[in-house]
Amino acid sequence: MILGSLKDTETIEKLHPLFKKAFDYLKVADLEAIPADGTKIELDGNRLFLFISEYQGKTHQEAKSEAHQRYIDIQVPIKGVELMGWKGLSECKEIQMPYNPEKDLIFYGDTVSSYVQVSPGEFVIFFPEDVHAPGIGSGTIVKVVVKVLIQ
Repeated sequence: MILGSLKDTETIEKLHPLFKKAFDYLKVADLEAIPADGTKIELDGNRLFLFISEYQGKTHQEAKSEAHQRYIDIQVPIKGVELMGWKGLSECKEIQMPYNPEKDLIFYGDTVSSYVQVSPGEFVIFFPEDVHAPGIGSGTIVKVVVKVLIQ
């Protein structure tokens, strides 16, 4: 997991061939003007795409721990402050929903071990080894999730 500011992405962009393209888009796009309806926006076909969602913040207990195998997540709050739980994949043993390859998603019942607060202008990157419980907060949260195919 990586937490950072959208103002300082140069070092992070070197970690994956598609990260620069993702961050360039995030820095110039008017994200607030894009409908927060979950519509897929392709930046490089299925290798790099994003969607924006709007939802009500959840409690710690309501947030589901999830992980992905094929994609890296770059999550950026647009509106609202979001708390996201984290736990290392190797520490998770309680599969709540088996891996769904179509959605690239698996849910765990394990309790997360750490939390990170992410505000607008900041981002968090979750790799396949990062089980995360997003969406914790109060009020309305609007967030962009960029999906980056693992090379």
